[in-house]
Amino acid sequence: MNAALSQAAPGAVERPEATVHAGGRATVRAPLPGAPASKVEAQDVSVFYGQKQALYDVALGIPERAVTAFIGPSGCGKSTFLRCLNRMNDTIEGSKVVGRITLDGKDVYDPSLDVVTLRARVGMVFQKPNPFPKSIFENVAYGPRIHGLARKKADLAVIVEAALRKAGLWDEVKDRLDETGTGLSGGQQQRLCIARAIAVSPEVILMDEPCSALDPIATARIEDLIDELRRNYTIVIVTHSMQQAARVSQKTCFFHLGYLVEEGPTQEIFTNPRDKLTQDYITGRFG
Repeated sequence: MNAALSQAAPGAVERPEATVHAGGRATVRAPLPGAPASKVEAQDVSVFYGQKQALYDVALGIPERAVTAFIGPSGCGKSTFLRCLNRMNDTIEGSKVVGRITLDGKDVYDPSLDVVTLRARVGMVFQKPNPFPKSIFENVAYGPRIHGLARKKADLAVIVEAALRKAGLWDEVKDRLDETGTGLSGGQQQRLCIARAIAVSPEVILMDEPCSALDPIATARIEDLIDELRRNYTIVIVTHSMQQAARVSQKTCFFHLGYLVEEGPTQEIFTNPRDKLTQDYITGRFG
């Protein structure tokens, strides 16, 4: 094993493939007893935008029915890696992803894979709420309709109500489903976008700084919702808030300069970081 890795604190468990890179090192801890199995696995994932390399040899597992938080300074690769999981980087001209990412053991970059189906299984909620300029009902019904999950309006209504209930929004909008989704408050719009993602019955929900544009009250509602949703969904959240990562996640991954520096159970990452870069970041020395 690389000498630098051997300097990790006693008891640290390193994967054999964890290696020191020019920008950092990957410190990987043993999973807690009874920890859920990985829903998504990444092996040696690197991402290029033209000649610029944005991610270097990232390897990690994302546990099923749990919240995994990606933390790190701006521009460190968190969102880039998140977009790899449902191939959103495919939409960026000149981007290239190398390595292997699997969902339930199947390669998501297999050329024979239907990307539309993948994005139904791996939904996404963006930083800024982006409801369609349609009614609240049609925002949620859009996905089930185009994926053929329901053809009759009565069947769509059942799906829409269930999704809005899961997103904690039904009681607030049930009497105005025909009103435009863009007329809701910021926090309500974000919950509407979560309902829209849930409506197609995904297995994984990706959230790219979902609370950054929200006030503290709306943020608390979204965090409570995330905690409820993890019982049925695998959730990955990118956040700049250390407090949010500590509150909502069970696993935390720290990125820096395109490298995965350290990953492990959230409580251990925040109370006993093994890498000095991690410690410096979570204590506010940089970032």
